[in-house]
Amino acid sequence: MITVVGSINMDLVVQTDCFPKQGETVLGNLYETVPGGKGANQAVAAARLGSDVHMIGAVGQDAFGTELLSGLKSEGVQVKGIKRIDGASGIANILLSEGDNRIIVVPGANYSVTAEEIASFTEQLAASDLVIMQLEMLIPVIQQTLEICHQNGVPSMLNPAPASGFTADFLPYCTYLTPNETEAEEIFGENWEKALEEYPNRLVVTLGQKGAQFYDGQKHITVKGFSTKTVDTTGAGDTFNGALAAALVEGQEFEGAVRFANAAASLSVEKFGAQGGMPNRAAVLERMAGDRS
Repeated sequence: MITVVGSINMDLVVQTDCFPKQGETVLGNLYETVPGGKGANQAVAAARLGSDVHMIGAVGQDAFGTELLSGLKSEGVQVKGIKRIDGASGIANILLSEGDNRIIVVPGANYSVTAEEIASFTEQLAASDLVIMQLEMLIPVIQQTLEICHQNGVPSMLNPAPASGFTADFLPYCTYLTPNETEAEEIFGENWEKALEEYPNRLVVTLGQKGAQFYDGQKHITVKGFSTKTVDTTGAGDTFNGALAAALVEGQEFEGAVRFANAAASLSVEKFGAQGGMPNRAAVLERMAGDRS
């Protein structure tokens, strides 16, 4: 069982041919609302790969909240740990252009979850095989979750995004830390590869299309990415995290789990929306079988 403590947002997606410059107005060619939030994305990614996933978080009593809950249920994610509050659900304003994205997140209901509420989920967390977190929740919530996992011997995975919320106090409590290259530099400095040696088989840095890098205790290992036709990169990192969690809970060794996650992430960018391209297990295994080099 995987428990995700994290954000649940509605993504407000606008696509345009070029990013506007300061003070410039450009025309867009697409607008959609699609379910998102790093926590929900990672929960859906793991669920589609066959994991038993439970989610702890919050949405508003607005129409977005109703739609977000319904979407999670349809993916097989257990939502008993998700509360509804008066007020707005979290949203992410996502601008897509030039094969990249720029995102502004408004936390909304996500910031209503408290450390005291997390403590009430101790039994759920203690029964988990792995607990996933990101940094789109209040920092005391992350700290409380990590401490409960540590006290109960439950492996934890922290995706430090956005990295501005990261504190070194988290490190002793994280079983796995999964920054991208930019986040790794913000946390560990330009020489983040040296940090890999301090956390063998625990710290893995995602490198986009290049794959992911970690240290196995003896050498640095780069697990290369898979060829892909990019449509929308939103959610690729979340797919990686959900897939990595699913593979580790199944008992895959670390390098194999990272390769599995790379394959899932490569598939996720081929369709629109953070959750739209998240693959099922058969698709991931097919992609891995097609690239044995």
